[in-house]
Amino acid sequence: MDTILSALLGELASRSINFFIRKSCKPKALDVEDSLQRSLLRAQQLEMLRDAMYKACYMHDTFRYHSHGEDAKDQVVSHSVSLSKLNHLKGIGSSNRKTQILEQLQDTLGNLNCTILDMKELAVFITSYPRLYHQPYSMHLQLGNCMFGRQMEAEVVLNFLLHTQPHVAEELEVLPVVGPGRVGKSTLVAHVCNDERVRDRFSKIMFVTDHDFKDKKLTYLGERSLKKYQNSMINKDGRGVLIVVEVAGDINQSKWKRLYAASKWCLTSGSKIIVTSRSNKITELGTTRPVTLKYLSDEADWYFFKTLIFGRSTDPKMHPRMAYLAMEIARTLKGSLLSAGNTASLLRDNFDIHFWCKLLVFLRGFIKWHVSTFGDHPVDALNQNRPAHLGRMSRTSEQIVVHHQYQSSSQEEVPKIALLCVIYGSVKPPAGRFDALVWRSPIPPYYNYIYTCEVRDLKTTSTKRKRS
Repeated sequence: MDTILSALLGELASRSINFFIRKSCKPKALDVEDSLQRSLLRAQQLEMLRDAMYKACYMHDTFRYHSHGEDAKDQVVSHSVSLSKLNHLKGIGSSNRKTQILEQLQDTLGNLNCTILDMKELAVFITSYPRLYHQPYSMHLQLGNCMFGRQMEAEVVLNFLLHTQPHVAEELEVLPVVGPGRVGKSTLVAHVCNDERVRDRFSKIMFVTDHDFKDKKLTYLGERSLKKYQNSMINKDGRGVLIVVEVAGDINQSKWKRLYAASKWCLTSGSKIIVTSRSNKITELGTTRPVTLKYLSDEADWYFFKTLIFGRSTDPKMHPRMAYLAMEIARTLKGSLLSAGNTASLLRDNFDIHFWCKLLVFLRGFIKWHVSTFGDHPVDALNQNRPAHLGRMSRTSEQIVVHHQYQSSSQEEVPKIALLCVIYGSVKPPAGRFDALVWRSPIPPYYNYIYTCEVRDLKTTSTKRKRS
């Protein structure tokens, strides 16, 4: 009897102790929220350090090349027809501008020092992660298979693809990727899909566009899709299919439900969907937090543009006047990656200060005309798929009207006429509308960007406007 009673009391005591341990160890909602907030702050520190580095480099270059701006301005004046176009350059040489730059330089130094001091905990936090490529030479669009300035977004997409949430194991996980036009949504997804870990994780990676949604007989997704990155081990157990849906605008809800139901019915466990669009409405389709892309900041854009122009072979410090002009040219491009790639190639091929000055005067001239005539920058019009008017440096009496723009795959034929040669060269385009190649992307998905253009005479256009 004593033995039984002792065993019973021991069992009760053990259960009571385990109950109190579980009760005391169970985290409260506020504690979980605080821990999550701290984790998010740690994750954001890396992005903050990167942005602080870009701003510090931008201010450092501005301060370094500011003293050489006077010589460069003299060159610009000699190539300028109207001195009114040089108001921005004249303002830079004033004493107030120098004081402002010095104050900004001091603020940037203080912010960078504070950010570096806060990185001690982050250094311990990221030691378990794989090493990233060295910046800047292998982390921009020209070299390697990496995207510039999208490391954090790429890591989020990669984590979504490689990890499976247990509570939604029976549902298809959907990740929305949202952003304005030409911000790099398709390039980001293709860049992540090119990762070996992703290709080993999925047996197929299929891309669906707006054209597939127009087919009323869309029942089996795999037969209608463009197959990319297909692995030879298709029948390997435990591997699903990744579907990338590219939608330009809003997505039709009824067709989306049909696509989702068909995908859920025919795809194996572990399959996932990524939806890219310019519309924020696709965030409602996601089973996880969306990835939102924004245009690069002015500081990051200059860091990228400088690397494209000077690269490894040329040190900007050895050409301070040309570096100053490059900063001024970068400001006129307003963060356009297509324009940055083309313009950087043009500057590298014509590494002459007289040509750079002439180019700067030309860009400021037709941009000022576009803003005064249409109320916005030509880059804004192109990003919104609206008609834009571009100038011709060799024939200032003509303008290039961009009516339409589209992109094609690397396997398709491209126009023989390059827009760069029409704007800055002496290539004579055909009469009427014609297609011109704007840019060939060096990284996946290797799109060719094409404009449908028309050359018009400014005098004829102005005469028609007056008559109307």
